[in-house]
This record gives sequence, C-alpha cells and structure tokens, in this order.
Amino acid sequence: MTMRVLIVDDEPLARRGVALRLSKHQDIELIGEAEDGEAALTTLAANMPDLVFMDVQMPGMSGLEVLRLLSPLERPFTIFLTAYDRFALQAFEVHALDYLLKPIDDDRFSEAVERARQAHASRQPRSHGERMDGLLDALPGRSRYATRFAVRIGHRVAIVPADQVDWIEAAGDYVTLHADEREYLMREPLHRLAARLDPSRFVRVHRSALVCVDRIAEIRALPNKDCMLRLRDGTPLRASRTYGAALRLALEGHGSMKKPGG
Repeated sequence: MTMRVLIVDDEPLARRGVALRLSKHQDIELIGEAEDGEAALTTLAANMPDLVFMDVQMPGMSGLEVLRLLSPLERPFTIFLTAYDRFALQAFEVHALDYLLKPIDDDRFSEAVERARQAHASRQPRSHGERMDGLLDALPGRSRYATRFAVRIGHRVAIVPADQVDWIEAAGDYVTLHADEREYLMREPLHRLAARLDPSRFVRVHRSALVCVDRIAEIRALPNKDCMLRLRDGTPLRASRTYGAALRLALEGHGSMKKPGG
C-alpha cells in the first residue's frame, strides 16, 4: 500500500536528507515539500498526504501550530522532526505517532517509517488526529482552545480567526462557520469542534448551533421555554430550552447583554 508523503522543514538540507532516506522505500511516494507553515497548509489542502514529516520549530508558524489549525479528521499521520530536549519529548512519546531527533539517525528513521506504515495499513488517521490534541494541549505556552481555523477552499486554505466567528452551524460531519457575513465549510462534527472552543466565549444554544456570546444582541423568551436570539448582525437563531442553563451562565458573564425576556 503506497503512502503519499509530504516533508515540511524550513531547512533545505534537512528536507533533502529526509527525501533521500524516503527514496529507499518503494512503497512511499513523495508528493511535495514545504519550507514554512503557510506553504504546508496549502500543500496539505491540495494533496491530502497520508504522512507528513513535520519540523516542530520553524520561523513564523510552527509545525505544531499548523496541526492545531486542522481538525482531527484532516490531520495526516505525522512524524515530528525536532530538537526538543528529552524532558519536553515526554509529550511526544505519549501522543505522537513518532518523532525524530535532529540530526536524524538512520535506524530510528527506518523504525519511524515502519511505524507509519503499520498505522497507515490500519487506516486509523482519525484516532491519530484526536490523540494529537493531547500533545497540542500538553506542551507549555499553548492555549488549550482553538484561536484560528484552517478552512479548505478548493486547493487553497483560508485562515479564519475564532474572534471573527459569529455562530457555527452543524452540517452532518461538517460545520459551517458564519464569520463576517461569509460562510466557511469545515470538516469536523459540531460536538468535537465545541470541545476545542473556549466555553466562556462560545455557547451551544441548539443541538445544531453554537453562538459566540459576544455576538448576542437580544434574547426573547418564547411560550414553550425556548428563546429567540438576535445577533448583532440581525441573524435570528432559536435557542432550545435544553441548553437554557448554559446560556444563562454565559449571559451572567456578559452583563452588557439583555437577559432572556428582556
């Protein structure tokens, strides 16, 4: 079974070293290289590789930030290239498919490729992507909540800041981000995306909708104990009574908003 591989590293010599080692494996197809995080996102969207060799520390957007922008369903199997010290590597040992310390040892490289080969054969990229959330949360200095999203639009990627999102609508295994009067379709179920969002900023108001609390302009109680919300851009949304307690808690933290029935 052929594995399609992407190499992401800001050092040309490092990329060349990985590519030369991969050329010895007949079941691996090198589909491209990227020298920074922005290029990596574009290549990931256009080619959807099975495996990526990802440098952790790069100027601008780090390798970890690239993966954080992707939903668990969109993350390929990842082998990290890193110069982290042994203490920091504990997080990689628990959550990552594998990692390679620079300079790369040939035997360890072969072991990592074999591990990736077995994971690819098992066809469990989703569980790998979800497990990587633990890594992204465990490393110091990282917010546990998503602050940006990478949204695939054809063969390019749009970066949507969470601050710009007004509300989020479920669409099966996808969600639609409503942001600044635009809509972005992203491959991630609503309940999984909700777990990645700051609950003090985003509240679930319906089984198929999340709302940014700051965007709520008015709330009107309905006879059946549901509520009608009006967002600042005029969008009307129905809030189910099932999520009333969570909505009230969110409102208590935002005293400038009108309360239900106000």
